[in-house]
Amino acid sequence: MWFCSTLAVVRPWRRAVGIVTGACVALALPLASAQAATALTLEEAWRLAEAANPTLRSTQARLSAAEGELTDARSLLWNNPELSAERLRRSVPQPGLATEKQRDWSAGLAQTFEVAGQPGYRREAATQELAGLQATLQETRRQVRAEIEQRFVRVLALQMRIATEAEALKLVEDAAAAVRKRVAAGEDSRLDGNLAIVEAERGRNQLAALHEQLTEARVELGSALQLVPDHLPEVAGNLMPATPRYSLEELLATAGQRPQLRALALREAAAAKRLGLERAAVYPDITVGVNVGREGPGEAREKLVGVSLSLPLPLFRRNAAGIGRATTELTQAQIERQAADRDIPAQVRALWRNVESLHARVKRLEDQVLVSLDQNQRLSVTAYRAGEIGLLQLIVVNRQVLDGRRDLIEARSNLRLSTIALEAAAGWPAAGEER
Repeated sequence: MWFCSTLAVVRPWRRAVGIVTGACVALALPLASAQAATALTLEEAWRLAEAANPTLRSTQARLSAAEGELTDARSLLWNNPELSAERLRRSVPQPGLATEKQRDWSAGLAQTFEVAGQPGYRREAATQELAGLQATLQETRRQVRAEIEQRFVRVLALQMRIATEAEALKLVEDAAAAVRKRVAAGEDSRLDGNLAIVEAERGRNQLAALHEQLTEARVELGSALQLVPDHLPEVAGNLMPATPRYSLEELLATAGQRPQLRALALREAAAAKRLGLERAAVYPDITVGVNVGREGPGEAREKLVGVSLSLPLPLFRRNAAGIGRATTELTQAQIERQAADRDIPAQVRALWRNVESLHARVKRLEDQVLVSLDQNQRLSVTAYRAGEIGLLQLIVVNRQVLDGRRDLIEARSNLRLSTIALEAAAGWPAAGEER
């Protein structure tokens, strides 16, 4: 940046408007990506997000509950055995004698057994639920990385815009200072001086607005990375996306294996198993018990051993509420999966067309528009020196050059953001593994 500013100061302003504008603005793009060593790279942003992002951590925390549910479902029996004990103190009146004190006791062990295949339904539901949650975690990680990359790109694009605007403003201010001297010397009209002043003030206003947008974008990025509130990250990287190595057919095939679709399919399977579990719960569980005890007077005490069997009669409550909730859950899971199966391919196709259009826009700007604008700038400087055009025409040409640079940065930024959205929608690559 200091190289461009020095040229703008030491050379005559007329030549600076033409030559230095092209050199400085052309250097602004690579210089914006060559930030200081403290600037945040995309890989570092991903690492920070995976370590501290609240959405990702919340999804990871749900794994413990699913793993615990699966552990309980895999146990030998769902119901724990019940141990009972009883001790009685009995007073037995004896004819002509004092009342005799006796102590009786009994102990029992009871176990409830499910008879309609509930353990199998429960194990399958817990297994599918855990697998679905793991797929959801993978999808959440992909979404978080895509969101972080999008916020990263917005900050990077604004940094490049500011670099370009700052160089243009420096040249406009130098031109305004030169025009003021020429107006004072009577070489230019007061109208030219006012035009230069207004153009410089417009440039300052545009630069201030971009700084405000950059602050907001940096705050959003820092919030997503859970950085301290007073730390606004600067970023470094390349704005243009890598050359795609996939076709639309490959993206559609990959979209069918997206973790979100797997998670929805597993959720539907788990809901179906839970519905089977609730229907099986209509059949009553059998409780079998074994009891032992001793009771009776003195030498006539008896040892008792008994077996009990209990079976509730399903006459009034038939688990209609549980079956209704499970049916609703299954229906909702089916609707979500069917909607995702329909929407994701359509989204991939729409984003693919958008990316293709943006690729064409960027290529036209790089190959035709900017080349013509740079040529117009050189011609306008020559014409201004020869007195063929005035300051107003020169300002118009320079403004077109600046607008062209803005359009290129905006088109590259939109292309990068659309590429991120396309790869996230298609699940390509897996969470940024190939970038």
